[in-house]
Amino acid sequence: MGLDGGHRCFAFLYSNVFGRLSEKDFGPYRTRLLARAGSTTLEIGAGNGLNLTHYALDRIEHLTLSEPDPHMYKRLRKDRLVVDRPSVRSIQAPADDLPVADGSVDSVVSTLVLCSVHDPAASLREIRRILQPDGRFLFIEHVRSPDESFAAKQDRGDRWWGKIAGGCHPNRETGAAIRSAGFDIDDGMETFDLKGAWLTRPFIMGVAMPAA
Repeated sequence: MGLDGGHRCFAFLYSNVFGRLSEKDFGPYRTRLLARAGSTTLEIGAGNGLNLTHYALDRIEHLTLSEPDPHMYKRLRKDRLVVDRPSVRSIQAPADDLPVADGSVDSVVSTLVLCSVHDPAASLREIRRILQPDGRFLFIEHVRSPDESFAAKQDRGDRWWGKIAGGCHPNRETGAAIRSAGFDIDDGMETFDLKGAWLTRPFIMGVAMPAA
């Protein structure tokens, strides 16, 4: 299957299968995390808008949803909340090249995105660039397992998993990458696991702020 066909297929499966399963498992986590979104928020890798119903939209003045994949973006910009709410807009842009001014948002959201971006370090630098000095980076990500035997399984499955899961890498050490990018992670960062997550576990959820 060609790359374009693969992305089109993944967009369909995510919207109709994977996304629904993800919502069932992650819905409560998304709601808790996004309750901390600021009045000016940008979400990277917004997909088809799965997070939209978890935002407190009545108190968010400007919510920008960025999505690079054209097939997923086509679904996103047709979402009812994107169409009907002037405070919500969508842009087609990758996480490492956001058409947003320096220090212009008070929160950035990433839920299960940094596993699949082309360059995690560049994406995190871009997130820090657009955040205000006291801004917050809200994230839920799956990470490389601390269990050596399971981590080896993630390493072996990395290539084939990415082909069926939109370029997802199950073995990225995303927590360490966030810190290396110049963020301080809130002491309340939560680590959790979900049954049936296959290669993509454990998960981390937390709030990071640009280091002084």
